[in-house]
Amino acid sequence: MSRIASFAFGLSVLCSPLWAQAADIVRHKIPNSDFPIAAAVEIPAGKATVYVSGKVPAVIDTDAPKNSQAAYGDTRAQTISVLSQIKAQLESIGLGMGDVVKMQAFLVGDPALGGKMDFAGFMEGYRQFFGTKEQPNLPARSAFQIAALGNPVFRVEIEVVAVRP
Repeated sequence: MSRIASFAFGLSVLCSPLWAQAADIVRHKIPNSDFPIAAAVEIPAGKATVYVSGKVPAVIDTDAPKNSQAAYGDTRAQTISVLSQIKAQLESIGLGMGDVVKMQAFLVGDPALGGKMDFAGFMEGYRQFFGTKEQPNLPARSAFQIAALGNPVFRVEIEVVAVRP
């Protein structure tokens, strides 16, 4: 083996454990809180990021009148529908919900709540996918109340960024 090749091999062996440790995604908790989001997420260089387009709810009750609130459900049901679609999209490309590092949730006000977003209903759906015993990885997340989505009965749209491990 040449001197240069020998040096390069030795350097790679020495640095391998350091690189392996540095390659881990770091999720920073919110201090003194059990709220199920990360305060920040660090992604090491060399990781591929995957941007998943916003998803809106699917019809959950095909017997309900088309484009009715009953067809799509409340904020909780819509959140579960949207996150289930995101989960399926991620799985189709070899990723999972634990690979999500950033989420933006767009919530429309609910007339039944005086036009305010149903954040509690959103969180009930969200907690089924994040911060569970089976899937403890938490994304950095923002949730916004917006005026409207494409369909007047949609209450939720979510987009995520995932990192390929």
